[in-house]
Formats: sequence, C-alpha cells, structure tokens
Amino acid sequence: MHDAPPSPTSIGEEPLSHGLKQRHLTMLGLGGVIGAGLFVGSGAGISVAGPGIVVSYLLAGALVMLVMRMLGEMSAAMPASGAFSVHAERALGRWAGFSVGWLYWFMLVVVLAVEATGAATIANGWVPGVPQWTWVLVFMVVFTAANLAAVRNFGESEFWFAALKVGAIVLFLVLGTLAVFGVLPDTDPVGLTNLTGQGGFLPNGWAGVVSGVLAVVFAFGGLEVVTIAAAESEDPARAVGRAVRSAVWRILLFYVGSMLVIVTVLPWTAMKPGQSPYVAVLDAIGIPAAGQIMNIVVFVALLSALNANLYGSSRMVFSLAERGEAPAGLLAVSPGGVPRRAVIASVAFGFVSVLLNLKWPDTVFLYMLNAVGAVLLFVWALIAVSQLRLRRRIEREAPERLTLKMWCFPWLTWVALAGIGTVLVLMLGDDGARPQVLWSAGATAAVLLVAWLREFRELWNARAGRR
Repeated sequence: MHDAPPSPTSIGEEPLSHGLKQRHLTMLGLGGVIGAGLFVGSGAGISVAGPGIVVSYLLAGALVMLVMRMLGEMSAAMPASGAFSVHAERALGRWAGFSVGWLYWFMLVVVLAVEATGAATIANGWVPGVPQWTWVLVFMVVFTAANLAAVRNFGESEFWFAALKVGAIVLFLVLGTLAVFGVLPDTDPVGLTNLTGQGGFLPNGWAGVVSGVLAVVFAFGGLEVVTIAAAESEDPARAVGRAVRSAVWRILLFYVGSMLVIVTVLPWTAMKPGQSPYVAVLDAIGIPAAGQIMNIVVFVALLSALNANLYGSSRMVFSLAERGEAPAGLLAVSPGGVPRRAVIASVAFGFVSVLLNLKWPDTVFLYMLNAVGAVLLFVWALIAVSQLRLRRRIEREAPERLTLKMWCFPWLTWVALAGIGTVLVLMLGDDGARPQVLWSAGATAAVLLVAWLREFRELWNARAGRR
C-alpha cells in the first residue's frame, strides 16, 4: 500500500537554520527532564508508593533511558526535524510517519494549553488585578514572537530557563543532603528514620511501587524535543549523541536523587497529592518563603515547557509538510530558516486549546486531554519498533552512521516494548488512568484510519491512471 521507504543513505539537507549551539542543546537536554510534573506531580507518586517512589522513578527512568537511547541511535544516523516521525516512515511506511507525527503534534498543542493556563494561574496569584486570560495571551504572544524569530532565540530562552531550573534543583539537593546530616543551622541529623519508619521502605508493597510508576512515568515526556532540535544544530549527529549519553546521570541525579532526599528528610505520610513535596522539604528545613520560591521555579518550568512544545510542534508539522503529509503551505521558511507558517499553525491550535481549557475545563478540554493522555506511550512504542527495523538496514547500507548504538540490541529494545505494554495494561486496570488509555486509543485509531484511507486512495488513483 506504499512505496518502499527511502534508504537510510538518502537523507536530504534540512532547509531550516542551524543556529542552535552545543550549549543550547546541552541545557535543553538538562532542562527537558525538569518540569512541573517533577516539582508538583511527584507528590501524588510519594503518597501511593512511600519511600518506594525511589524504585518507581528508577523503573520509569530505566524505560525512558532505553527509549532515548533508541531514538538517539536513529537521530544520530539520520538527523531530521521530524525525528521519530521520519524514522517511523523510513522503517514502517508512510502510514506510520503520518500517524506518529500528527499524534505527537496534537499532544503538544493540547498540553501547551495546560502549561499556559498553569503559568497564568500562578501569575494571577501574584497580580490578581490582571485576569487569567490576559496572562495567557501575553505568554502566547511572547513565545510566538520568540519562535518566529531566529532559532537561536528559542535556544537562548531555553538555555536560561533550563539554567534556572537546574540551579534550583541542584541547590535543593545540596540543602536537602545537608539537612539529612544535620549540617544546617538549628537542625538535627535526620538519618534514615523516615526511610524505615512509617510502614518501612515499601509501606504499600510492590503494588504501591507500580502505582508510583503510573503516577510519574509521564513526567519524563519532553526529552524527545532534544532529538528534534538537534537537526538545527551545527553538528546534528554529534549533538544528539552527547544529549542522549548524558540522559543516564541526569535522570539519576535530578529525579531519583531528589526523591531520595525528599523521603529521607520527611516522612512519606506528610505528602499530599497536589502539594509540592519540594515546598514541604524547604519549609521543614527552615527556608523562608519556600512556597513563593518554588512557585517561581514552577512558573519558569511551565513557561519553559510551553516554549519547547511550541518549538517541537512547529518542527513536527513542518516535517510532515516536507513529506507531503500536511498542507504544502506550511513549508514556507523565512530568510533566517524559521518555518513561520508552521509556528503560526501550531500557535493557532494552541490558542483554541487554551480557550477550551478556560471555557470548558471539565468537559470538552478534559476529553481532549484524555485523548492525548497515553499518546506518549504509543509514540515510544513506535520508536522501539522503528529502531528494530532500521538498525539492521543501517548496518547493511550505511554502518558508518551508527555513531551511537542501542545497548544489547535487540534484547533491550524488546525489553522496552514489553515495559511500554506493561504500563498500558496497568493503566487499563487503574480507574483513574483507564479513560486516558481508551480515549488515546480512539484518537490513535482515528489517525491510523485517515492514514490508511489516504494510502488506499493513492493506490486506487495510481491503478486507475495505469488503465
């Protein structure tokens, strides 16, 4: 039903700018794993897993590291602004590239509304006189302007956003560690009491650890943008290789390390879903205005994610247009190498999502949010399947491109697929997560149907033309 996908060696030159420097990608990689999901959402994981949340993050982090290693292997060999959408097309056919590209774009522009609304809520708390919708408008206009300008503007803004987030979490780790050993003024050593008391390290058993995985696995979303951005760097293959290789220690330090500090400093029973455990720790060790400090950090994290998602969605839809899977009008590129129409198209749908979130947050927008709730897992699964197909083809046709290799291929690729499947099954068994899987499966089925109908129509037209 489709032509043979292009050879790995037939890789065209991207018409986009190459204005991103290595420092931009390094900080984008560092900041990409530090979001509002970590600062606020981790409280829900701790409340169900207790100190075992450390194991939950290790399991979820291991899965993400495998996915990023696979994605890094393909992106280093075949850099493209569409990243995994391009890889899926080359590995499985046009239907796969079309489906994963549009699903990922839809996910980004819907989640963008959550981030814009969340940042506006915080800003409205600081300046109550300015309506929430006004803040949303300001954020959207500012980041649209930044993304319409040269790509280095996006790189610079993400660099400083990430620098603030990285600085905040490093400071948190230092203060928390000092509190554990009683080095801070007016504090006694905490020791390991909170890890072993209150029901032990696994107060809710392994069932709690599994629930913790479901609560935290989606906090790792956003790492994929690094491989999209790498195509606009000075040396794409080298840049993406560096970003992926550093993923291991970033995940261990920022996620697992901070969780270990939190459940060591405070008893896990003190955590409440919706409340930032970071604020609770800072309050406990006597840091003044801890809540406001963390509000600023979460605010920056939300704006950073909004900026990155706007960038990622515009590049994804531009890549789809390049391959004839989106309107050709989106291919217009500015003299500076920015796909301005793709940016505007993504922003336009983002504005619609924001309006739906402000007007009907518990009905229309909730359905949209559920429809993208598990899309990230589907994207990860297609990344793994694509890598299984492309690895052997690259080894056969262009082995010199394999500058970054997946560990223990193909066994760990199959392990990652099994892990993704397990998470989906567990979500189906969870009352809160089940709607996300079902709605996301419906959205995926709809996109796949469109992809197959398009290919069937093209095949029919081709046969009719030969008669």
